Amino acid sequence: MLILQRRKWQSLSINNNIKLTIVDTGADWVKLAIDAPKEIPILRTELVEAAAENQEASRTVSREVLDKILKQR
Repeated sequence: MLILQRRKWQSLSINNNIKLTIVDTGADWVKLAIDAPKEIPILRTELVEAAAENQEASRTVSREVLDKILKQR
């Protein structure tokens, strides 16, 4: 992991096609502006993790339902 220090309105570039700019900061938060091509998905990590948990829960439920159906036969 690379850790960089930036000030408000300073930027950093990733792979010549993504630019991150510090727009504002607070005591325990940072507001970022992200300029990237539309085909690059940008998601908050907590949403990605929640989706993965929901998908795993769906698989578990599906397995449980399938097991019940098979036991009834």
